[in-house]
Amino acid sequence: MKQLTSSQTRQMFLDFFKQKQHEIIPSASLVPVNDPTLLWINSGVAALKKYFDGTQTPDNPRLANSQKSIRTNDIENVGHTARHHTLFEMLGNFSIGEYFKEEAIAWAWEFLTHEDWLDFEPEKLWVTYYPEDKETVEIWKKQPHFISDHLIPIEDNFWDIGAGPCGPNSEIFYDRGPEYNDLPEDHPESYAGGENERWLEMWNLVFSQFNHLPDDTYDPLPHKNIDTGMGLERLMSVIQDTPTNFETDLFLPIIRRIEELSHKKYGEDAQLDISFKVIADHARAVTFAISDGALPSNEGRGYIIRRLIRRSVMHARRLGINGTFLKELVPVIVNIMADFYPELETEASFVQDVLTHEEERFHETIEGGEQQLQRVMDELKANQQTMISGSQAFQLYDTFGFPMELTMELAQESGFTVDEEGFHKAMEEQRQRARAARSDESSMAVQSDLLTSIDAPFEFVGYDQMEAEGVVEAIVYEDESVKELPVHQQGWLFFDQSPFYAEMGGQVADKGFIYSNNEVIGKVIDVQKAPRGQYMHLVESAEQPLNVGQTYTLAVNSSKRRDINKNHTATHLLHRALQKILGEHTHQAGSYVGPDRLRFDFSHFGKVTPEQLEEIEDYVNDWIRRGVNVQITQMPLEEAKALGATALFGEKYGDEVRVVDIAGESIELCGGTHVANTSDIGTFKLMSEAGIGAGIRRIEALTGQGAIEDYQQKEALLKDVQHQLKVAELDQVVNRIQQLQEELKATESQLESLNAQLMQQESQAIFNQVEEIEGVTYIAAHIPNQSMDSLRQLGDMWRQKGTSNVLVVATDNEDRANLMVLVDDETIKKGLKAGDLIKPLAQMIGGGGGGRPQMAQAGGKAPEKIAEMLRAVPSTVEMLLKH
Repeated sequence: MKQLTSSQTRQMFLDFFKQKQHEIIPSASLVPVNDPTLLWINSGVAALKKYFDGTQTPDNPRLANSQKSIRTNDIENVGHTARHHTLFEMLGNFSIGEYFKEEAIAWAWEFLTHEDWLDFEPEKLWVTYYPEDKETVEIWKKQPHFISDHLIPIEDNFWDIGAGPCGPNSEIFYDRGPEYNDLPEDHPESYAGGENERWLEMWNLVFSQFNHLPDDTYDPLPHKNIDTGMGLERLMSVIQDTPTNFETDLFLPIIRRIEELSHKKYGEDAQLDISFKVIADHARAVTFAISDGALPSNEGRGYIIRRLIRRSVMHARRLGINGTFLKELVPVIVNIMADFYPELETEASFVQDVLTHEEERFHETIEGGEQQLQRVMDELKANQQTMISGSQAFQLYDTFGFPMELTMELAQESGFTVDEEGFHKAMEEQRQRARAARSDESSMAVQSDLLTSIDAPFEFVGYDQMEAEGVVEAIVYEDESVKELPVHQQGWLFFDQSPFYAEMGGQVADKGFIYSNNEVIGKVIDVQKAPRGQYMHLVESAEQPLNVGQTYTLAVNSSKRRDINKNHTATHLLHRALQKILGEHTHQAGSYVGPDRLRFDFSHFGKVTPEQLEEIEDYVNDWIRRGVNVQITQMPLEEAKALGATALFGEKYGDEVRVVDIAGESIELCGGTHVANTSDIGTFKLMSEAGIGAGIRRIEALTGQGAIEDYQQKEALLKDVQHQLKVAELDQVVNRIQQLQEELKATESQLESLNAQLMQQESQAIFNQVEEIEGVTYIAAHIPNQSMDSLRQLGDMWRQKGTSNVLVVATDNEDRANLMVLVDDETIKKGLKAGDLIKPLAQMIGGGGGGRPQMAQAGGKAPEKIAEMLRAVPSTVEMLLKH
């Protein structure tokens, strides 16, 4: 076996399959592009679904990659096992309907055992297979130096995720020797394929040869596929002969840096080792995820990032690290991985800023959670209870972000216990709700053989012309290939050339008409890209059928296309404005470019201020006013990168790319349509900006006539306001509004004065209602239809007169109740505090609240229970005094 670094091993794998005529595909972004079924890219094949389901046909049916992946279903196991990770790299080779078992098995064996490659000892390798797959057995037996006795049939070796492609699989295991066996030899799991540490699963070869139909039957696929996966972390633990993945060169440098920060040593304490592993794993995951544009938030993938950061902080506390520290690990991770993942180095500074910001927020959360936990314990103590319920612990975790382990630690210090079983029950109930709320992750669709089989030539001519002649090459009608589209029916038409733009890159499809002899014979409703790259047109025929082989005139709705062009070029300027004003970390996260408006989603972890929005709008309009030409050129991808062209991360680009250059200010790779000069846009108007979750924000805007019409509508509205305010000129509107506000303020002041006088009179009667319990005098009163300000005024009068030790006063407004409690200093010394008294009283009116020892406020949803609550004041005071 060769001694290799992780970088050398990864490159060796890719070099091997390049020699086997595979196209080496860069790792896709962890954030799925145009795939709402996945939260993260979670395997090597996940980013290639479009090829496996037939929606696109790759240029080369042989593919290989090293794909960064995230899986979060086993977060709690990280650090406790040898090989659980949230982020991992999956090495894989794939065949889209070309080679099959013979080549996949032979090449896997060659890469693992040949002296030019990994040079593993054949006797150390074991293989499992699906018992009914006799073909695979015979192929394995033919491999050089393969030991036939090392073949093991296992019933579970059938890869199936529901409807779609599926098939048997064959897994390759490495025997690390008896010294790694953590089980007795006669244990039922002590074999290659069992759950043990001796035989380590390395490579899974999936032979996708059936189509799993909705009725649970299996049909042979017309085009069989290969999908393999080998975890780099596991492979390195074999090559570098380490007890776990965490001692490999992928993790150990991170652990060494944590040692420096914590002044503790890895390997000396099993419990502390867990914390080292968790931090190293989670730091890698969040560094990669944030580099790919995902940001901490309270939902979706942003919640996962936040959770990983907070788990890291909690484990850091166990190692004695109490300040922000994750940013210190980022340079180490960049040093290990950036040679293959250059985005890590590009985004390193931004990642550090996000991590520091998030850690600081969590430290504030811990402080706030500690205060909330103290309130819970104070309330339990008041009720002579010593167990924090599962629901209370879960609320601290779910609502306040306070970790369960910290709740247990602080509770124990204060003499309390925690209902762990109740907490886990509440946690599971939340998981069930989350599962129900999530849409089912769809499996790969059934192969679209009909569309894939259409290989007619096609040329898009719509960059230069809105009208062109096109010959019908194929028609798909009711999922069948036909020669004619019947009258008044819809079908997909393939032309040899077309000016119609297919929906791509956020730009909507063109609409328009099909003519024959100057007569409209069809309407183009939609245009989509076919698996082999042609544009297929959804056409509704008119009074006569459309036929294969016929030539027709295709005419785009030119007015709508011009509006689309304006919005698309404005989108490029907007993208650049965001990077200049908010920071280069902003990345496109989706867009809509239509004739009516533009929408641009982007990653950003803070709010965009009104001043920044004004700057952004001014920036775009400035470039519109400059009237610069929009240069569009075709060039090699490497040349475009050298120019600094922005590419949408995760998108696949060919060797030749289309570059849209706006005066060198905005340079992007883009296949869409644009204006010739920025002045053609006319004007740009921001309509809205808002967060849409998971660290993603959205801007919507108008250009050209759409913006002018919006200005006109706003002007009409302003004139209506002018009319309502009865002012002669528009510029008098603001002055009139200010005048009305001053008049309103004066009226409110008069009302407050009258209320104060009424309250003064009312107070005489209230202050005569003094009762006594256990030597403490109190007043409990109900005053309907009052504000909290009025109650506070009453409190001020009570303090001045000192008519009782305690004042409890409630009011009701429609369906709400408000409560205020005041306690004098003398009574506080006896142990009665306003904050303690208000809690049980507030519960009686369906609410909650708190406050200082001298004063507390609360609200409730049950004003009808105010009288009952006031009757309970003496008994509640008595209980608190005796406690």
